[in-house]
Amino acid sequence: MQLDAAAPSVPRGRVVMLVDNAVEGDSRVQKAARSAADAGWDVTLLGCARTDDERDWRLGRAHVRVLPMGGPTGGPAGPRGLRQRLVSRGGLPLRAARLARRPVEHGQVLLWRTLQGDRAWRRLEPGLWGYERLFGPVIDELRPDLIHAHDFRMLGVAARAVLRARAADRPVKLVWDAHEWLPGAKPRRDNARWLPAHLAYVREYVGHADAVVTVSDALAELLQRDHRLTERPTVLLNAPATADEPAGDTEPAPDLRRLCGVDRDTPLFVYSGAMAVQRGLDTVVDALPRLPGVHLALVVGDPTAAYVRQLAARAARLGVADRVHPVPYVPHRQLVAFLSDADVGLIPLHHWPNHEIALITKFFEYSHARLPIVVSDVRTMADTVRATGQGEVFRARDAADLVRAVRAVLADPDRYRAAYAGPDSPLPGWTWEAQAQKLDALYRRLLSPEESTVQAQAR
Repeated sequence: MQLDAAAPSVPRGRVVMLVDNAVEGDSRVQKAARSAADAGWDVTLLGCARTDDERDWRLGRAHVRVLPMGGPTGGPAGPRGLRQRLVSRGGLPLRAARLARRPVEHGQVLLWRTLQGDRAWRRLEPGLWGYERLFGPVIDELRPDLIHAHDFRMLGVAARAVLRARAADRPVKLVWDAHEWLPGAKPRRDNARWLPAHLAYVREYVGHADAVVTVSDALAELLQRDHRLTERPTVLLNAPATADEPAGDTEPAPDLRRLCGVDRDTPLFVYSGAMAVQRGLDTVVDALPRLPGVHLALVVGDPTAAYVRQLAARAARLGVADRVHPVPYVPHRQLVAFLSDADVGLIPLHHWPNHEIALITKFFEYSHARLPIVVSDVRTMADTVRATGQGEVFRARDAADLVRAVRAVLADPDRYRAAYAGPDSPLPGWTWEAQAQKLDALYRRLLSPEESTVQAQAR
């Protein structure tokens, strides 16, 4: 992805992007950092991982640093050790322990919200301070002109860095990139404190953002309503980059069919992305016995992960294990070409608030791979597919209706692929290059007419 081959010799300003993951599996974050750097900004992208050593590399002109959170350690004796044993064993003892602690957790939420309001997250989710200790000193050392905080955990880290800089008479702007609607998110941990704590955390710091960006129009409306934002968030779709890579910058994509061991005449469906129960892959596996000859490729971060193994066991019980093929991720720059070997792109999501309002990354990746899309009836994506004619919609969690939708696509795939051709094609607006122009314009507006740190140092 090379948006501006002739970037200014003096960067427009210093941008520090923050994300609470190891960067490599997050295509939105990578595209944002690389396109901003290609447009002439001095970009450092800071991520984190449970490792002992910092890693860093170049992403185009952007500098990526993954800060070490420390590797996993064994739990000490006592309650923590007991908790780890319960989690590892699972089953009835774990469910009983979780049920028994619920009244205590709800009591903690009520107590600390009453005493501290939105500051209650400090007691309910004190682990958030770990991000501050890790990222804070590095941000201060980099002296950014603008901080771009990806997702909710980085909002508070960025806001406190902005407050420290402004206290030192150094103006810094803050952009919050809201990847999802937090009230509709599935808690990352199974306790009653997680969601109230993170909602309070966001409410405390959202007022420090100079601008908000997000992933869809529906989410922009919710954010403006929930946080009483004076300005509607800028929408940056999770669209793929389509510009050609500089020569030698990337290798050709692997052959998906070869990895699955199927020929060109075999119907091949693909699912790409995170794996979890609410993603609906059980429904797809349940449909396979009624779709003879159809194979399923699962493009996942870890083909040996527990949920992938559960799906494989389910497929074995149904007699279709030989038609389910977990394969590893490829670099995001190769993904569209990689997916294009399939016949159908699957999005079998369950109904969940965040699923209803988003056009997710894989939707755009499948579209640019010119795949007919079979999607469950989650509102925004179902409405889009019906409007464009690029696929079929089925009732979520209904294997029989999924079979109906799939058969319709296989009977006339060219009808659905035609939606991507001609003057009415949605693809030109569904590119990261189009989103990057909006991000660049936002950065320019926030930093103009103030002089940036790097421009001042260049004098």
